[in-house]
Amino acid sequence: MPATLTPPAADPAASVRAGAVPRRRSRLLALPEVRRAAAATALFLLALPLQLAGAPALIWGALYVLSYATGGWEPGWEGLKALKGRTLDVDLLMVVAALGAASIGQVMDGALLIVIFATSGALEALATARTADSVRGLLDLAPATATRIAADGTEQTLPVDELAVGDTVLVRPGERVGADGRVLDGASEVDQTSITGEPLPALKEPGDEVFAGTLNGTGALRVRVERDASDSVIARIVRMVEEASETKAPTQLFIEKVEQRYSLGMVAATLAVFGVPLAFGEAFSEALLRGMTFMIVASPCAVVLATMPPLLSAIANAGRHGVLVKSAVAMERLGQIDAVALDKTGTLTEGTPRVVDVRPLRERGLDEVELLTFAAAAEHPSEHPLARAVVDAARERGLDLPATEGFTSAPGIGVMAVVGGRTVQVGAPARLLAEAEAEVEVEVEAKCAADADAGADAGGDTDGVVAALVRELEESGRSAVLVVVDATPAGVLGIADRLRPDAAATVAALTVLTGTAPTLLTGDNPRAAARLAAEAGVEDVRAGLLPQEKVGAVRELEGAGRRVMVVGDGVNDAPALAAAHIGIAMGRAGSDLALETADAVIVRDELVAVPATVALSRRARELVVQNLVIAGVFIAGLVVWDLAGTLPLPLGVAGHEGSTVLVGLNGLRLLRDSAWKRAAAEGTGTPAGAAEL
Repeated sequence: MPATLTPPAADPAASVRAGAVPRRRSRLLALPEVRRAAAATALFLLALPLQLAGAPALIWGALYVLSYATGGWEPGWEGLKALKGRTLDVDLLMVVAALGAASIGQVMDGALLIVIFATSGALEALATARTADSVRGLLDLAPATATRIAADGTEQTLPVDELAVGDTVLVRPGERVGADGRVLDGASEVDQTSITGEPLPALKEPGDEVFAGTLNGTGALRVRVERDASDSVIARIVRMVEEASETKAPTQLFIEKVEQRYSLGMVAATLAVFGVPLAFGEAFSEALLRGMTFMIVASPCAVVLATMPPLLSAIANAGRHGVLVKSAVAMERLGQIDAVALDKTGTLTEGTPRVVDVRPLRERGLDEVELLTFAAAAEHPSEHPLARAVVDAARERGLDLPATEGFTSAPGIGVMAVVGGRTVQVGAPARLLAEAEAEVEVEVEAKCAADADAGADAGGDTDGVVAALVRELEESGRSAVLVVVDATPAGVLGIADRLRPDAAATVAALTVLTGTAPTLLTGDNPRAAARLAAEAGVEDVRAGLLPQEKVGAVRELEGAGRRVMVVGDGVNDAPALAAAHIGIAMGRAGSDLALETADAVIVRDELVAVPATVALSRRARELVVQNLVIAGVFIAGLVVWDLAGTLPLPLGVAGHEGSTVLVGLNGLRLLRDSAWKRAAAEGTGTPAGAAEL
C-alpha cells in the first residue's frame, strides 16, 4: 500500500473525484443556435459604431441586414412552420416587428430585437446540451470491463454489458465495481458516495450488497451479479434524470403565458387598423402609415423587456455574490417555492470527516495529545478517509508525528504500525477489542495459570469501559475508532462530518421564506442524519434513501401541491434536482452531474446564499409586475391615441422606445449591491435598513 495520503497520479480512478462524473463537453460552436447568435451579435456590433460615426448607410445597412438574416432566419422559419399548425408564437411576432421597424427606418431597433432573441435561444440550447453531456457521462462511473470468474476458477476480462445475472466477478483493490450484486467472499471498504452520498466508505462482507460504479478499497471482493447493466442503480439514475428533465412541466415567464392571445390580437388589430380605413376610402399610404405606427406602438418590446431585465439583473447580482442561476426561468421559479428539501453530506455538512472527540482511557497513562499522536502516526501511511481525518486533526494541533515502522492494513479492521517502539493499532472497535482480549489472555496464561481469571476479568472491565464509550459516541452520530497500544485499549476517537457554520441560519431563513421547515433527504444512516438534523433545526428527516427514493419524496411533496426546491451536491441527488420545481447544487464539492442538472449553483459554497437568492428572485418578480403595468399603460395610451386621433409616427416611436427604456432601467435596479443586501436581510429575517431600494 502506498504510504501517502493521496493516490498516485497514474491511478485512473484517482482522476475522477468520488461521486464525480467524467466530463463530456459539447463544443460551444457545435451548437447552431450559438453560431447564429454569435454571428448576429458580431454583425450588430460592427454596424452600430459605423452608423453612429456617420458612415455611408450602404455599409452599416448591409451589416444590419446580415444581422437580421443570421439571427432571425431560424426563429422566423420555425415560426412559419408553427403557423401552419395554427400556432402563433412570440418569436415570429418579434421577427415581424423587427422587419416592421426596419420598414419605417428603425433598422437599428429591429436588429437589437433580433440579437436579444437569438442570444436567449443560444443560452437555452447551451444549457440543454450541457445537461445531456453530463447524463451521458454518468455512465462512465461504471467500468467498461469486469473480471468474470468461470466455474473452473479461470478469470476472463469482458465488457460489463456481457455480464449475466448469476455471474461471479472479481473486484480488485482500487477498482470500481462492475455490476450491482452481492458479496460472496472477501472483505473491503467501498466508497459509495456516488450512490448513497455517505461520506465514509462502507464495510462490505459476504452477504452485503454492492453497486456498479462504486469504488473498492484495499480488499478484494468476489461478487455475484444480481442485475443486468441496463438495470443497475447507476443506469436507473441516468433514466430518472432524463425522464424528469423531459416531463417536468415548464414554468413559463408571464409574457409567454399570454403569448398566443397577445400575438393573435396584435396581428388582427394591425390588419384592422390598416384595412378598415382603407375600405372607407382613406389613402393607401395613410392607412399603411397608421397600421405600421400601430404595429410599432403595440409591439411587445416593452413587455418583453419588462420581464427580462429584472430577472437578468438578479442573475447578474447573484453571480457577483457567488450564485450562478442558469436562466431567467430558473430565477423566476426560485421566487415561487414553498417547500425545501436538503441533502445532508456536502450540503448541510462540509462533506469531510473530522475528528470531533478524543477520549483517552486515563488509567492507561495517555492524555489527549499522546493518544492523537500515536493514532495519527499509525494512520499516516493510510489512504482511508478516516485516516486522513485523524492525521488532519493532529496537524491542526501542530503535533509532531514520530516515524513508523512495519505498517500494515486490514480491510474492515484497521491499521497497525510500530510507533516509537510501541505497537499501535487503529480501527474498528469490535474487531480490535476481540484481538486485544485474545492477546491479553495468551499473555496471562503464559505468566501464571492461577492469575488467568483475574487478568481476564481486568480485560473484561476494560472492554466494558471501551464498549460504553463507543456506544456513547455512536449514539451521538459519530464513527468510533479505537486506538490500541501494545495490545491494550488506550482510547477512542469520535469522527463525524461537521455541520456547516451557516446551516442552522439557512434552515431558519428558509423556514421563514416558505412558511414550512425544510425536509432532510439523505442516503446516510438514521443516527448520523438525526444528529445533524437536530443541530441544524430540521425536524422532518428521511434517511437511508437511494436516488429513486429521494425522487419519490420530492414527488410526494409536489403531489401535496407544493413547489419544491431541492439543494444537493452529489450524483445521487441529480434525479431529485431534475424532478424538483427548482434544483440548487453546492459548487465546491458538487458532482459534475449535479452541477449540470441543477438550475442554480452555489459557487462559493456559502449555504446562506440560498435564502438570499430566493428573496432576490421574489424582488425581481415584484419588479416584473411593476414593469408590466408600466408597459401596459404606455401601450394602451399610445394605441388609443393612434386609433382615436392621429399619432405622429416619430412620437409613437419615441413613446414606444421611451417605455422600453423606462422598464429596462427599472429592472436594472437589481444590479445594485444594495439589492443583494436587502435580499440577504430578508432571507435572514433581519431589518434591511439602508439596503432598502
